[in-house]
Amino acid sequence: MKLLNKLLGATLGMLLTTGVSYGADHKLTISSWAPPGHGLNAQMWPNLIKMMEEATGGKVTAEVKYGLAPPPAQMDLVLDGAVDMTVIFHGYQTGRFTATKLIKLPGYSGNAEAASVAYWRVHEKLLAAANEHRGVKLIGLHTHGPAQLHSNAKVTSLGGISGMKIRVPGGVGSQVVTALGGTGIKVPAPKVYETLASKAADGVVMPFESRSGFKLTEVAKNVYEVPGGLYRGSFAFLMSQEKFDSLPADVQKALNEKVFGEPASRMAGKVWDGIDAKGRAVTEAAGDNSVNAASGADIAAYKPIAEDIVKSVLEEVSAKGIDANAARAMIQDEMAK
Repeated sequence: MKLLNKLLGATLGMLLTTGVSYGADHKLTISSWAPPGHGLNAQMWPNLIKMMEEATGGKVTAEVKYGLAPPPAQMDLVLDGAVDMTVIFHGYQTGRFTATKLIKLPGYSGNAEAASVAYWRVHEKLLAAANEHRGVKLIGLHTHGPAQLHSNAKVTSLGGISGMKIRVPGGVGSQVVTALGGTGIKVPAPKVYETLASKAADGVVMPFESRSGFKLTEVAKNVYEVPGGLYRGSFAFLMSQEKFDSLPADVQKALNEKVFGEPASRMAGKVWDGIDAKGRAVTEAAGDNSVNAASGADIAAYKPIAEDIVKSVLEEVSAKGIDANAARAMIQDEMAK
């Protein structure tokens, strides 16, 4: 009887802890392409689900499903109504996004939380006019932390990147590698481990988070670190517009005012700062890993390279009818806050 009481007590505790979702009127389906243990799934989606539940008094909840489609096809899943929500990495969508490149540029100073908040604000004021997320409801934007070079062979200078085969994410990250003399190999993040393990690439450009999230400590034991990073990555949380429109007006209002937009963007950026810190800690704890800081000479050498990339992207975005210079200046100002 004591054992039965304990089991009943434990079950009741679980129901009380997660009970908000059991009475939900609307259960959304989320598609995720990252591994279950990655910060996106271990923290970001659970946080967003909790925010939706609390904002709507438990009327809305969601569940995450894995392996429904590769990373580049996630937006199409939402457009086709196969799922209700997802997150995309803009660099995987070849030719689909241009204005989003502004947040990826090298030279910004600040963490992922600051960058993500700035990203949402500048999107609302200037970038939304490009209408690049048409067909879906954009509910958040965020960046990853500064991207660095991760390789199994130790790289201790900027010149050491020349001639390397490097996994690239697309977009600005690919431009950076090309400008540094590397050969880019475009591979989605979930395929990075096997790409390095098979020696199809000599290294990758990714944030510190990946050393834990994608186990780079095993296949890319060395990091070449440039202050502020070589670039940043850009992500978007998306929801089916049709699904959102089907929700009651009070639920829509609660989600728009309390969850979607800047709150979701800030949360995601803050989570990324935490998982970047975890990736660095895992690296430092590994006895056979090293972090090699760029020298002052390398930092100076990278500056004109970065400036050329910035100029190229500003011209590309301006051609879309966006005031790219104003948008970049706003990002810098917002991050400085």
